[in-house]
Amino acid sequence: MLTFDEALEKILRSAPEMASERVPLAQGVGRVLAEDLRAGEALPGFDYSAMDGYAVRQADFGSAGPWLLAVRGESRAGGAAPALVPGSVCRIFTGAALPAGSDAVVMQEDVQREADQARFSSRPSLGANIRRRGEDLAQGGLALAKGTRLTPFQIGLAAAVERGEFLVARRPRVTILCTGEELRAPGSAPRPSSVADSNGPSLAALVASAGGIPFLAPRIRDDLAETEAAIRSALRGTDLLLTVGGVSVGEHDLVRAALARIGAELDFWKVQMKPGKPLAFGHFGEAAILGLPGNPVSAQLTFALFGMPLLRAMQGDSNPVPPRWRARLHGALRQNPGRTGFYRGRLQDDGVHTASNQASGSAVSLAAADALVILPAESSGAETGAEVDLIRLAEL
Repeated sequence: MLTFDEALEKILRSAPEMASERVPLAQGVGRVLAEDLRAGEALPGFDYSAMDGYAVRQADFGSAGPWLLAVRGESRAGGAAPALVPGSVCRIFTGAALPAGSDAVVMQEDVQREADQARFSSRPSLGANIRRRGEDLAQGGLALAKGTRLTPFQIGLAAAVERGEFLVARRPRVTILCTGEELRAPGSAPRPSSVADSNGPSLAALVASAGGIPFLAPRIRDDLAETEAAIRSALRGTDLLLTVGGVSVGEHDLVRAALARIGAELDFWKVQMKPGKPLAFGHFGEAAILGLPGNPVSAQLTFALFGMPLLRAMQGDSNPVPPRWRARLHGALRQNPGRTGFYRGRLQDDGVHTASNQASGSAVSLAAADALVILPAESSGAETGAEVDLIRLAEL
């Protein structure tokens, strides 16, 4: 049985690589760059004013002030700037090109305008309120590196360096196959001992948030032949197969047996973690296979902790694993040593407050959580006030 870190390393190391495709700028949010984006020209492309005010030449402020200088010309954003006449100043607006011969901009709040003249009470600093050509990026400078998952702000930078389209990793196709006699569609007529399938919709949403394209296969009963046929069908045209339930050791846990019958290679099927010990990972041809436990919290958290990093790695994401943070614990935790524990909690100003119900079937406590407190496998618990590691669910 692998440790959590060993299992995650093995999964990431075995991630199949997606091909690249070209997409327009408007479709880039959330996609992973498959190329470096470099500035074809310097950014900014010219010297310009960072303020509304007056472009001046510092040499014209040689004697004792105050100074009264003629206003000649105007520079607006998007227009050509006039050359500065020595001994005068030029009206200038934010974003406008700096007039040739000027070397500072004085903001208008510090200037008294008197008809066609401007009065200055202090000598301007050289380069004041000027943004220089290439200040952000030199020509050919790296704007965004390959492996970057693009945010809306990075889309803005891509546009600023004149990229109307770019190469990104193809979105992985993910087939979700939920097993179990007890499952039925949410909102359907109940039957004895049945439960609404909460894993399928939740996992599909998690897949989409990690950049994958989810496909929900029809749910299947606990029958070996049916399970084998469903897995064969699900593996056609998919990059990642998620099975839910049936990977433990019970008499009705048939997924492992069905995978063996079709010749799939399993790298492991147990992880030292709680919740979620029964977790299988392997391959069939080019497709990766992740077998999740059936309990809602176990299934959803194991996918969040292993499947989402796997999907990101498949897309070439340079940061597939969420960062860990430290916070003060409110509410003591107890565990039997031997498995890394992941406990639901909520972050507040004074630290992280753990949920009272940590049962692996409690979708209510998982829906209310925004963080996972992590206790090492060798730990027997943590007291209130202790500093603990955690993962923010929004960063999964």
